[in-house]
Amino acid sequence: MKTYDAEHLRNVCLVGHGGGGKTSLTESFLFNSGVIKRVGKIAEGNTVSDYLPEEVKHQVSISTSLIPIEWQGVKVNVLDTPGYSDFYGEVKSALRVAECGILVLCGVTGLEVQAEITWDVMEEQKLPRVIFINKLDRQNANFDKVLEQLKSTYPQTRFVPLQIPIGQEASFNGLIDIIENKAYEFDAHGSGNYLLKGVPPEYKEEIGRLRDQLAEAVAEADDDILTKYLEGEGLNKGDFQIALRKALKQNLVVPVLCGSAYKNIGIANILNFVADFVPRPDVMAEKAALVFKTLADPYVGKMSFFRVYGGKFTAESLVYNSTRDLEEKMGQPFYLRGKSQEPVSLVPAGDIAVVAKLQDVKTGDMLCGKEHPVKLPGIDFPVPYLSVTIEPKSKGDEDKLGSTLARLAEEDPTLRISKNTETKELLLTGLGEMQLEILQEKLSRKFGVAVAMKVPRVPYRETIRKAVKVEGKHKKQTGGHGQYGHVWINLEPSDGKEFEFAEDIFGGSVPKQYIPAVEKGIREAMTEGAMVGYPVTDIKVTLCDGSYHAVDSSEMAFKLAAIIAFRKGVELAKPILLEPIVEVEVHVPEVFMGDVIGDLNAKRGKILGLVATERYQVIRAHVPQAEMMRYAIDLRSLTQGRGTFSMEFNQYEEVPDKLSETLVSKLKVAQSH
Repeated sequence: MKTYDAEHLRNVCLVGHGGGGKTSLTESFLFNSGVIKRVGKIAEGNTVSDYLPEEVKHQVSISTSLIPIEWQGVKVNVLDTPGYSDFYGEVKSALRVAECGILVLCGVTGLEVQAEITWDVMEEQKLPRVIFINKLDRQNANFDKVLEQLKSTYPQTRFVPLQIPIGQEASFNGLIDIIENKAYEFDAHGSGNYLLKGVPPEYKEEIGRLRDQLAEAVAEADDDILTKYLEGEGLNKGDFQIALRKALKQNLVVPVLCGSAYKNIGIANILNFVADFVPRPDVMAEKAALVFKTLADPYVGKMSFFRVYGGKFTAESLVYNSTRDLEEKMGQPFYLRGKSQEPVSLVPAGDIAVVAKLQDVKTGDMLCGKEHPVKLPGIDFPVPYLSVTIEPKSKGDEDKLGSTLARLAEEDPTLRISKNTETKELLLTGLGEMQLEILQEKLSRKFGVAVAMKVPRVPYRETIRKAVKVEGKHKKQTGGHGQYGHVWINLEPSDGKEFEFAEDIFGGSVPKQYIPAVEKGIREAMTEGAMVGYPVTDIKVTLCDGSYHAVDSSEMAFKLAAIIAFRKGVELAKPILLEPIVEVEVHVPEVFMGDVIGDLNAKRGKILGLVATERYQVIRAHVPQAEMMRYAIDLRSLTQGRGTFSMEFNQYEEVPDKLSETLVSKLKVAQSH
């Protein structure tokens, strides 16, 4: 593939709900541009962009594929993104480096959840976007219905059809181009060939009306064309092209195209649109590139996908990582199409390529020249909240699991790896069940590590309800020096402090040099309570009396005496179980608010307040952490995937009496296993 300048480059991102046809559309692009001779099928596992074994097995895209094609003297970098919410991080990183988002909608199901969520991101970024209504050959497909759904959902947006379909469902065989005022009648066998005809008489009135609407919508993008329009002159094809190009870049309009990737109807037209109207990449004066994706390959090594914003990048050159203040030598860059690589001598401004084995570079890093450091905004990845405990099935794989997870977390920045020091569990946190299930498969396939995943343990605490005074004595007599430590301590609930230690000793009954050892013993004993063995908190301990032996007393003896006293005292002081409470903020469309509040109440939550934003209701609540372990799954089910949430630790609270006994029994059983 030859090198293209920015004027002849287009970077587009295919987005939408799973099943809308993004990967099939990509296959049709490849076929129509002559890259492949036969269109692959998802069901057959032979598409260019869904090539990972996990994608073939599950028949869904899980990773953004880079698919460069050439069309009419222009290179189009197509970023085919996943439509399943668990892989939403892939969508956000791809949108960050594209000049235009193509929202692919199914002509039958229309605007679905993930399409709406992605629309909001593009709206926030002010990214130019296009609608492609796909699958119009399907039963119950309806172009007008989908268009009306878009207009009613986003009333502030000017959706302008550039095409309308000829025929419907099984009889769909072509489209009418509103700017060209021509009809395209396509070959029925999927070749992509078409006959160009005049507009059929029955469509002329509708085309005239849509042409007037289009003229009104795009004219304001160009002063000369606006004057011409206001003076009543008709716009010619050239006027439409100039005005539409500017209107798309300025986000004044959202063009609507139509077709069928499966039947290869309208695919050449959308490629023509991309080549003619999608904004060219803006180019900076300084050398700069953003790494927007990483792939961990056990054979090739780490592959970094980068988009160049200025200058050019060549093999064996030094690049400065301004994000981490590091310099590194760049290997051979290459264009990637699915899994096939094509080495290139240089990557120019505006283009997208891949380089292997950049050791210290991570997703979101900026690469530039050291003499002119550049920093651009990174990528705003979604925060994961679904945690599982992960452990190797083979005991010898602990170290291997740690290093392998680190590599996979580099590949997917929506994964978090952490160690819970209290429960001693290795935690893996992601966006959803499928993401974690596929990671489990990757660990086995790529790196030979079989793992088990389960719901994490809740880090409960124990405390006391009443004050007690107890004695602890450690006395051992052996040959030579013995061991002697003797203490009396008061235990009482503390007032808002996790731990308070005081001493109230008279007459040197416990010598001062042994008092720190008493506190040390108490702190050590607090790591394991009397009920289930969870750490003890919210307690005040006062050393009030004791005795010592001039020869046999030691720090160790007093430490052990303190431990004995503390354990005895906690058992007598009416121990209770405390549970962690998290503060949750849930964003949901109003229609789901009642269900979500009802569910939070059922989870023993306390609703703190409600705030209405433009499109969402924001619910704040305090909820026991134990009830929130699978909330990412629950909320998705309750809101059809439209709800989002965040949570953080707030405080510990007493487990209600009616639950405590049952919970303690369950926890004891769990610990015995």
